[in-house]
Amino acid sequence: MKELENLRPPAVLEEIERATAEIGFTMASDRQTGSMLRTLAAAKSGAFLELGTGTGISTCWILDGMNAISTLVSVEDDEKVQAVARRHLGGDPRLTLKNMDGEAFLRSVRGQQFELVFADTWPGKYYALDEALSLIKPGGLYVIDDMLPQPNWPDDHAPKVAELIAALERRQDLVLTKLCWSSGLIIATRIGSA
Repeated sequence: MKELENLRPPAVLEEIERATAEIGFTMASDRQTGSMLRTLAAAKSGAFLELGTGTGISTCWILDGMNAISTLVSVEDDEKVQAVARRHLGGDPRLTLKNMDGEAFLRSVRGQQFELVFADTWPGKYYALDEALSLIKPGGLYVIDDMLPQPNWPDDHAPKVAELIAALERRQDLVLTKLCWSSGLIIATRIGSA
């Protein structure tokens, strides 16, 4: 695909993609989403949060964009898939991998603030949305993917996506953009006093 030729993927990406295929994990973010995440991470400095590590594909893109003093906490409840990320990315001192339920994690960090939250799982996206958004610093970013119809969606999923988008559009503390890029991204900035 021509638009993917100049993405210059992170060095470890192909190894993670191979390991992902070997375990049969099919829910990973694509390279276009990764490229966007890397760009957004490069624009910020501080603490980042990823809800849904998966095998670490999007994690490696975020790390690739981060500066040396930024940190990333990535949360995943499936130890088997997160083990791939741990094996390939666990040596990066900027990364903390948490193997726990996303909603429980969001409750455990109440009051903390992040520059960027990438919600790539149900907690922080389809439920516990307020909890996730409350963790974003004013001027910080909230990113979600899979907002365009996907072949792996269950029959009842499209209305959930529509409800989520409507809920985000109603919020007065977010400025958001919906992108027909990759699997359908929404990028929102939290507004308010610092």
